[in-house]
Amino acid sequence: MSRVLVVDDEPQIRRTLEVNLRARRYDVDLARTGEEALELAARHHPDAVILDLGLPGIDGIEVVRGLRGWSTVPIVILSVRDRESDKVAALDAGADDYVTKPFGMDELLARLRAAIRRSSISDEAASIATEDFVVDFAAHQVTRADGQVVSLTPTEWQLVEVLVRNRDRLVTQRQLLKQVWGPQYERETNYLRSYMANIRRKLEPNPAQPRYFRTEPGVGVRFVPGGIPGGIPGGIEPLKTTPGT
Repeated sequence: MSRVLVVDDEPQIRRTLEVNLRARRYDVDLARTGEEALELAARHHPDAVILDLGLPGIDGIEVVRGLRGWSTVPIVILSVRDRESDKVAALDAGADDYVTKPFGMDELLARLRAAIRRSSISDEAASIATEDFVVDFAAHQVTRADGQVVSLTPTEWQLVEVLVRNRDRLVTQRQLLKQVWGPQYERETNYLRSYMANIRRKLEPNPAQPRYFRTEPGVGVRFVPGGIPGGIPGGIEPLKTTPGT
């Protein structure tokens, strides 16, 4: 049984989430403010946090930063704020995922399960397998299901490794550029657009409808190891540049 900390200043949202989570056998803690959230997290060490951004007192971004100072607990943002800049700020601060209000309960719970599942898998796993290829961290290579080794450039491999190690998590453009190219390249989204197109061409069954490397335009990329049957049309669209991100 997992413990989930729900942080929202709307009583109806807290109650709805509590009922649905308890019905699925989660233990639930409820907080109305950021201060209460940090106190409960320190006391109970939840397995995941569902967090609103617009809170009385300290806001959700500061709660994320406060938690990340000592914990790697999965954090799913649930907020009415739907601007790309808000999503990027939360994810760059350390959140694992972002769901906007109004929301579908099934989608939110699926995101929550994915975040908890990801946190339970060691980042030092030797390899990650999909239906179409295997990523071998020790060998620094990707092998297709038929045994053929995929030829990746060093930069392509670095991008694949970052995304796969953060499986099921939306990784922002800024995070990817910083980790692969360095802090001075945080705004060079054209690099990311070009390399992700190459990676999809080499690894996706249908690059125009990606199953595994999914782009949220203007925000970042998510690697989904289970894939999405049939892919998602338009997934290879250029990443939009967001000023200040």
